[in-house]
Amino acid sequence: MLWLILIGLVVYAGLVAWVYVQEISVAEPSDYDSIIVLGAQVQPSGEPSVQLRWRLDRAREVYDHAPCTIVVTGGQGDNEPAPEGDVMREVLISEGVPPEHVISDPESVNTQQNLDNAWTILQEKGLSRPVVVTSDYHLPRAMQMMRDMGLEPQGAGSLCKPGINFWLKNHLREALAWVKYWIVKYLGLPL
Repeated sequence: MLWLILIGLVVYAGLVAWVYVQEISVAEPSDYDSIIVLGAQVQPSGEPSVQLRWRLDRAREVYDHAPCTIVVTGGQGDNEPAPEGDVMREVLISEGVPPEHVISDPESVNTQQNLDNAWTILQEKGLSRPVVVTSDYHLPRAMQMMRDMGLEPQGAGSLCKPGINFWLKNHLREALAWVKYWIVKYLGLPL
């Protein structure tokens, strides 16, 4: 039994390392016509969480390099005063992005819905070369989901600061999210 536990821990550590290698392998975006920003928690005060703030900052860097349409995604969680997409839209507008450049998807509740809804919005506007912006650890999986949709994705990850509160916790969780993704994709189990 101890050997099984040790093997499981080694496999899990290897998966976390693989997640990290995937995230540092993402090339900087170029030749894009739109930006998709994936949601993250909004504080009960209505302010973006640290993770969401980092995503917004990265989205703004990408936008400032080549201004274009931004779709901000995310519904409203139990402890959130407003949908994540709506909060992100207001923040970006308050920081100088023209309102006509920011579209909110306030309905999506997970990464796949974020991407599906954003892609529908972009297609309606005739846009086809999005950059997806999310946390660096989450970016490779989001880009793989876009490939599954038949897209050739580009990505821009917001850095996850080192330390137990952010880097380790999120990379450990993301490794498990990849396992869930593979189970759903390859085994068809509804998780």
